[in-house]
Amino acid sequence: MNTTPAIRGLLAALIVGVSNASFAEPANFEIDKEHFSIAFLVEHVGYANTIGQFLEAEGRFVYDESANQLSAGEVIIAADSVFTNHRRRDKHLRSDDFLDADRHEAIRFEATQWRPAGKRKGTLAGDLTLLGQTRAVELGVTINKSAKYPFGHGRHTLGISARTTIKRSEWGMTYGVEDGLVGDEVELILEFEAIRQ
Repeated sequence: MNTTPAIRGLLAALIVGVSNASFAEPANFEIDKEHFSIAFLVEHVGYANTIGQFLEAEGRFVYDESANQLSAGEVIIAADSVFTNHRRRDKHLRSDDFLDADRHEAIRFEATQWRPAGKRKGTLAGDLTLLGQTRAVELGVTINKSAKYPFGHGRHTLGISARTTIKRSEWGMTYGVEDGLVGDEVELILEFEAIRQ
């Protein structure tokens, strides 16, 4: 069959496109525990926000970068790893006034839907289980970088920032809300790197 150079070029481009598409597939990602921060901000008596962290957590998700599709994902946080740089306050936060960490050891987020908003941003819907109760939440997500890590493990890595605000009273955590000692709204901040497996 005689073909012009332009047609041959078009056919080659189509073949390459089909070939690349055939290799695009979901991949498993594990959150790097060495580069993973979960923080929160909550108002204290109206004076200022208290900043805290959870020091122990793990997570994983299944993501197709080419299609920008997330098919599964979860983050599990150790409730008793809460840290606000104040020993007595941290003990109170672990008590049944707040996290009740003896009875509810894990805080869990399970992803249910990813709605992209361009290549780098989107909304992640999921279920947050806290104090044994599960409620729907949505996080605003930014994918900061996707590339081979420049040192150390040297593997393909995603850098992700996520934010949401919840009302803790919706999970039954009402201590200090009515008298204004502790704010009801809690801003959650997640910053992490995830390594493709």
